[in-house]
Amino acid sequence: MKIYVPRDSAAKAVGADDVAAAIRAEADKRGADVTVIRNGSRGMLWLEPLVEIEDDAGRRAYGPVSVADVPALLDGKLEGLGAVEDMPFFARQTRLTFARCGLIDPLDLDAYEAHGGLSGLRRAIAMTGAEIVEEVTKSGLRGRGGAGFPTGIKWNTVLGAKADQKYIVCNADEGDSGTFADRMIMEGDPFTLIEGMAIAGLGVGATKGYVYLRSEYPDAIEVMNEAVRIGRARGLLGADVLGSGRAFDMEIRVGAGAYVCGEETSLLNSLEGKRGIVRAKPPLPALEGFLGKPTVVNNVISLATVPVIFEKGAEHYANFGLGRSKGTMPIQIAGNVKFGGLFETAFGMPLGELVNDIAGGTATGRPVKAVQVGGPLGAYMPLSKFDTPFAYEEFDGQGGLIGHAGVVIFDDSADMLQMARFAMEFCAVESCGKCTPCRIGAVRGVETIDRIGRGDAGAVEILTDLCETMKDGSLCALGGFTPFPVMSALTHFPDDFATTKEAAE
Repeated sequence: MKIYVPRDSAAKAVGADDVAAAIRAEADKRGADVTVIRNGSRGMLWLEPLVEIEDDAGRRAYGPVSVADVPALLDGKLEGLGAVEDMPFFARQTRLTFARCGLIDPLDLDAYEAHGGLSGLRRAIAMTGAEIVEEVTKSGLRGRGGAGFPTGIKWNTVLGAKADQKYIVCNADEGDSGTFADRMIMEGDPFTLIEGMAIAGLGVGATKGYVYLRSEYPDAIEVMNEAVRIGRARGLLGADVLGSGRAFDMEIRVGAGAYVCGEETSLLNSLEGKRGIVRAKPPLPALEGFLGKPTVVNNVISLATVPVIFEKGAEHYANFGLGRSKGTMPIQIAGNVKFGGLFETAFGMPLGELVNDIAGGTATGRPVKAVQVGGPLGAYMPLSKFDTPFAYEEFDGQGGLIGHAGVVIFDDSADMLQMARFAMEFCAVESCGKCTPCRIGAVRGVETIDRIGRGDAGAVEILTDLCETMKDGSLCALGGFTPFPVMSALTHFPDDFATTKEAAE
């Protein structure tokens, strides 16, 4: 009998380590032949710790499991949930990037390979750099970190650059509120990220890679470092990648936790040991990036998706999605929600279906008031926009952004004036200080929203003008996108801004 207990930090936060220890102790006491496997999370966080038992009858799930449940679990008397794949939340997903996450021990390279791992890299080894880049371009893969920039174009720029050294940099500085997909893949299936980075290296001619990981993710740091060590020992990394005669190696670097280091040029400065502040562009990192050399900077999910594109083919991947939003998106559902977790699906699902059907509405049972998509810089979407398809251009057309696809749900008790104030305050705290519209504008924004809260009707026009200045004048997306949550709150929820309510009366 194999018993799977997640080592994912979300599961550990609710007692998974204690449950695993209790299963081992109870099995030893009974003399039972039990192997405990620490897998990643399946993404249904309301069921964690989600324990799965695999025997001759198949693999069955139980959850949430406590230490007190362990004797009944081993007796076969604990009520089960059936197979994870048959559960409604899971069955409605299209799992490509996260196909193995929660299925295997994340540090078992043989299990990784048995479930399709390394087949993409082996295919890429037989291709030229230009052919690899063309395959990624045909897939339609876009950056999953926020901007949605076509990955193939970025890779092609680095491929064409002339330099004695090129780099692959993975942006694992996942700082948006309500996001955890990067963490989940690094803790639950790290070899897919390593494989993706190796394919990228072979594609553009880079022999060195770095993962810039936030210090707040100790479990991900531990797993990634061990995965790199195993990969190097097994020939996945090093001077002779899988016997190809081609080199690619990588390291894990830990950042101190500045939100602005999620912006690629700030990240590169930090990676070089400098202060994490935004660089002016041009030059683009693709031409002058890490240490002044051509550099691919991609998000974790972008790079972790590359192996499945090469395993199944670019056309297979591009057949999913809507319009220019090709493939699948791991959507992270959080906030005041009944069923929170990770839901990977093809682009195009209406926001309302995601919130009300998949996520089950609010945990409090009160009506949904607003949904913030795209982290603390994302717009607040009201009920009137719930028919918007979850895709880049479609969200942009409604004044929103997908970003890293964090979906945070609020019920009707939320005060949207206070949420707008939080956005400005967040920007003020996290600004790197390089440009005036962000550094000063966010501080003035907090003051202006406080004036509105005290009944100053004239401050609404000032706030609107300030947001326009920040949007047009900021050097990076931190200051440039902060107006999205502020103006969406002001526009869609005027009753929460006392002066606009008084003006309407």
